[in-house]
Amino acid sequence: MNYRLIGRLPKVGIRPVIDGRERGVRESLEVQTMEMAKAAARLISENLRFPSGDPVECVIADTTIGGVAEAAMCADKFEREGVGVSLTVTPCWCYGTEVMDSNPGIPKAVWGFNGTERPGAVYLAAALAGYTQKGLPAFGIYGRDVQDANDTAIPEDVREKILRFVNAALAVAQMRGKSYLSLGYTSMGIAGSMVNPDFFQDYLGMRTEFVDMTEVTRRIDQGIFDHEEYQKALKWTREKCIEGKDHNAPEKQSDRKRKDWEWEVVVKMTLIMRDLMIGNPKLAEMGFGEEAKGRNAIAGGFQGQRQWTDYYPNGDFSETILNSSFDWNGIREAFVFATENDSLNGVSMLFGHLLTNTAQIFSDVRTYWSPAAVERVTGKKPDGLAANGFIHLINSGSTTLDATAQQRDSQGNPVMKPWWEITPEEVDRCLENTRWCPGSLGYFRGGGFSSQFRTAGQMPVTMSRINLVKGLGPVLQLAEGWTIELPEEVHALLDQRTDPTWPTTWYVPRITGKGAFQDVYSVMANWGANHGAISYGHIGADLITLASMLRIPVCMHNVEEDKIFRPSAWNAFGEEKEGADYRACQNFGPLYR
Repeated sequence: MNYRLIGRLPKVGIRPVIDGRERGVRESLEVQTMEMAKAAARLISENLRFPSGDPVECVIADTTIGGVAEAAMCADKFEREGVGVSLTVTPCWCYGTEVMDSNPGIPKAVWGFNGTERPGAVYLAAALAGYTQKGLPAFGIYGRDVQDANDTAIPEDVREKILRFVNAALAVAQMRGKSYLSLGYTSMGIAGSMVNPDFFQDYLGMRTEFVDMTEVTRRIDQGIFDHEEYQKALKWTREKCIEGKDHNAPEKQSDRKRKDWEWEVVVKMTLIMRDLMIGNPKLAEMGFGEEAKGRNAIAGGFQGQRQWTDYYPNGDFSETILNSSFDWNGIREAFVFATENDSLNGVSMLFGHLLTNTAQIFSDVRTYWSPAAVERVTGKKPDGLAANGFIHLINSGSTTLDATAQQRDSQGNPVMKPWWEITPEEVDRCLENTRWCPGSLGYFRGGGFSSQFRTAGQMPVTMSRINLVKGLGPVLQLAEGWTIELPEEVHALLDQRTDPTWPTTWYVPRITGKGAFQDVYSVMANWGANHGAISYGHIGADLITLASMLRIPVCMHNVEEDKIFRPSAWNAFGEEKEGADYRACQNFGPLYR
């Protein structure tokens, strides 16, 4: 088991419900009902894994559920087994609320078989009405096409909804009870780094842990880190991390002795930040029992600027390595760690990580380049995906090295993979395509090293962001699109205008011709903050499903309407989906309050 946090991984509970009338009716349905449960369990376990790489385990009720007593026995088993997701399946009529799952803290869905022999759809409608009336929003799953009673196949549209529901629900369950580690607090007045404990508690079920940055200094000065691992990490860094050009004015550049010291410090910072998140038993062996325990942090962030970076080397190396799928210990699950302690971008990264199992990109949403501006500056007119303009995503810190796009799928396309699919050769290519430039001393008086690379090729990605609105609460915005690769001479001219020591991702959102997606400029103009979290793949529909479970409305997206999957209760709040989402989230309130 690769899971590195305290607590069990959540399991998926499957509830086969049945018509309780014995002496003929129930007996005729036992096999079909239980086979539905087993088929759903196979689908889930064969297609979903946790970010740790561990398989998703399903728990099926010991018997079919025909009434209140069996529902209670199932609930008791699920509690013992650590079930965090509830999927009810049935091919027939059942006793509505008598067999329902009434646990308010667990996301739930009902799959009603579309067959003519028994009224599975009738039960589905009755159950969803009961869940809605009781204030327990549930997802309804119903196949488009009628199946024969002996057909055990799961139709493609049903498969898609089951997997989307379970994947999002597992994300909810994995966050519950974990921590966000705030190393420092507000960075340069950035609102997202004003970490809001109520948001984390009420909407995510998470605690917030606040640790002053002086704790990092203390651990450096007092040697509270694994010294053997430090030597291994420093050797790996010197061999694998290629130092880039120093763009500071010659008279201001640090000497070699100072730069070597900075490398030593940033490696120690990385070890210490990781230990603060998840602990390290080696520290207990050294006599530091309290420090060895960590904060059980599923995500975190580092304030850095300016109180730290005016004096010590910046956090760019630490943030980049933590957010990458590898380090000196080999290939492993990426951490979620936010630059400038922007916790809201950190949460958006966490959503993407839990849904895709991949490393996440943290970027400034820096500049919209119109076709006219590109042609004026470079003499070249953009074409292809870039023809209508593009957005410059750039950031000094948390841009994972996976974003170099040096990993490949079976067809040779650039991708960002779950860590267990990444090869050592791909790790080497990520590192070879990265330079570590001495940080700009105008920004970072304490020095440090910023990762410098350009995202290669074209990848499908989704940019997302949580924002807090006074009087409303959290809202989610997202934009599906693609990374693009500009011609070398165009890239060089545009990139040099910002900061040549930072990593660049050129991004084009998918345009719909209306609203916030009228054009590329409109996406940039409607983005709600200075940062964005970018995940590999078009996962907008999954994010929308996850947000509905957490009661977070979505204020901006470019997902096709037929892909939107929310609890059936949302249908009662009006036909226009965006307004209905807002009203439903307000009505039901945060998941944990």
